[in-house]
Parts: sequence; structure tokens; C-alpha cells
Amino acid sequence: MANSIGRAGDGAVAGVVLWTPPHPVLVGTAPPESVVPLARALHAHGAASFNAERATARALAAAWQRHTGAAPVTAMEQRLHRLDRLTPPEPAPAGSSRLATVADRELLVEWLRAFGRATGQSTSTVEEHVEDRLGYGGLTVWEDGGTPVSLAGAVRSPGETGGTGGTGGTGGTVRIGTVFTPEEHRGHGYAAAVTAEVSRAALAAGAAEVLLFTDLANPTSNGVYRRIGYRPVADWLLVTAEPAGS
Repeated sequence: MANSIGRAGDGAVAGVVLWTPPHPVLVGTAPPESVVPLARALHAHGAASFNAERATARALAAAWQRHTGAAPVTAMEQRLHRLDRLTPPEPAPAGSSRLATVADRELLVEWLRAFGRATGQSTSTVEEHVEDRLGYGGLTVWEDGGTPVSLAGAVRSPGETGGTGGTGGTGGTVRIGTVFTPEEHRGHGYAAAVTAEVSRAALAAGAAEVLLFTDLANPTSNGVYRRIGYRPVADWLLVTAEPAGS
């Protein structure tokens, strides 16, 4: 159940589901006729949350409630954005970007744990996440006066085993993730600058598309990404679905 591809009668791919416990199930595509059996399968395999495009998430939540008797709860509303034309912030904030290194490990773990707490995500695999990202240059920090003040990451492209900046490219898709600025450093434009730099690096590496998700409850971050060239594509829901009586 960790990875599943559904095929239609003619053999064409009709649906894709990805699950990396303890993270929520990611439903990439789910045709209407698959929603009920998918809800049953998720329940049978012990999944307790899923992330899907709004219409699919609502249909899956309804099927889950019919199957288990429990009403799922929307934990977060997100918006998928695609980079249109990169527009770095002007004026640029003080400082510059650099790839994170093993010397930053302790700080990165601390920041990613804070990011997880702020967004309601699991922090149980933060150390492994940091090690993986450091292994392919997937984390970039913004420094001001030699002090790290903000962070942005790029998710490794499927099939990539290395490469400068960890953004892969070669016609693929790169997703920007884990943009975080500690509270004491906010309000200076660091997050916009480091996100723009990671986006630029992805394009320079040959990425055909650069994507990111935002929390719709955070109008500040949504505004930041619009200003540097990201445009909305679709809304997604993170749904928590516990069995009845749990």
C-alpha cells in the first residue's frame, strides 16, 4: 500500500496513491469509481489521514464516513502553485544564500521540528529527512551577517541520485518545500529571497516546472509567493480520518 497505481480496463493508468508512513496518504489521481474501494483500502491498512485535491478529498471523506461511521476532519486547506515567471524580490534583503552543509545539521533539525509543529506535521522522521536532503543538496539557507536566518528546500526529483542543488531538472518537476523563518527573523523578506533562489536553481538545473504548496490559512505566505511569480493551480485538503470510537 506504500505506493499504488490503479489501471483502467484498457491498461491505462487511472489513479496514483503514495504513502510514506507516518505521513498522510497522498492521492495524486482518483477516478470517481475508485473512491469507495480506496476508502476501504486506506482503512484496512491503518491510514489515518490523506491529502488530495479538494473534490477528491471531499468524495473520499464521504466514502470514509459511510464505511467507518466516523466523520473526517479537514486539518488544513492548501493551494498548489506553479512558478510562472520568476521575479526575485526587490529590493533584495540583506545577506545571501548558500547550500546547507553537515555543519548546519543541528540547526536544521531544530528548524524542521519547529516547522512541523507549526504546520501540524509529524516530526518523528526529521533527522532522517535532514540527512536525506543534505545528501543531495536539497536544503538552502539564507544568511545575514553570517547568521542563518531562513530556509527553503527542494524535493529531489524521482530517479535522481545526486547533483548540485538537489533539484534534478532535466525536464522534470521540482517541488519547493519546508520554507521556514524563525519568528525572530521574520519581516525582512528572507523567506521570499531564499525561495526565489531555490526556484532559480531548479530552473537553471533544467526543471520544466517548479511547484509549491501553501497553507490557505496563512495569507502572508500566499502573498509572498505570488509576488515572486507563483500562480495558483488547485486547492488540496489534508483530511484526518479516524475510525469510529478511536
